[in-house]
Amino acid sequence: MSITKRLCTISVSVVAFAILVGCPPRALRAGDTRTFDGIQFQWCPAGAFTMGSPENEVGRDDDETQHTVTLSDGFWLSTFEVTQDQWLEFMDSNPSSTEGGDHPVETVSWNDAQEFLAILNDGKATAQYRLPTEAQWEYAYRAGTATRFYWGDDTDGTETGDHAWYSDNSGSATHSVGGKEPNAWGLHDMSGNVWEFCQDLYGEYPEDPVTDPEGPDTGQFRIIRGGSIFNDRKFCRAAERQTVGPNSATGTVGFRLVRSQD
Repeated sequence: MSITKRLCTISVSVVAFAILVGCPPRALRAGDTRTFDGIQFQWCPAGAFTMGSPENEVGRDDDETQHTVTLSDGFWLSTFEVTQDQWLEFMDSNPSSTEGGDHPVETVSWNDAQEFLAILNDGKATAQYRLPTEAQWEYAYRAGTATRFYWGDDTDGTETGDHAWYSDNSGSATHSVGGKEPNAWGLHDMSGNVWEFCQDLYGEYPEDPVTDPEGPDTGQFRIIRGGSIFNDRKFCRAAERQTVGPNSATGTVGFRLVRSQD
């Protein structure tokens, strides 16, 4: 039995025992780990944060207007970017330009990701898996921080290589997921390796506080976040936003999953 499966079995046994003896299981905490359908997830609790970047942030773009976002429900976010092995469990072929079973799947479009999700959700009473909203993605990336990167402002760039595969250290190829340091909630590769699709259409940020935003109702482009192997570290920032068309598929874009709370 693998370590992951053994830990999952122990966790389930502890919860079952607690219920049996009349003790409710403890509430979920930020960074708790659980496995669903063979995919590992980290718990991101409900909360509020400042989305976007301050006007004096190095590398800032004009569409990063700071505003307060409240997320009223917690959610599970996959620990790693969806890998090529995970993709092939549900899809017929591997489109990735850098092949490796534990590398992130890439050269997939936003529409391709929706097809994967439809298969993953097939047969379930409700759709349990989807892409994160842009607000969920940045909230999870930050994991309680308010700096340029989840590991700090890193003004001299000496720490970026410990946390991200990017243009300076990637060798122009993707790498196995989980090879760099995670953030405070146990999420790996939120910076670098591949860009990650969000569910939202691109739109300008509001200035006023919002709750559970899902982006605009209309638009042409989908949001991608996190930077990639071909980008310098500016693009690895928490607030960095880029866009692609829903049918665009390149070797630098992949995705990770959100699962709603049971």
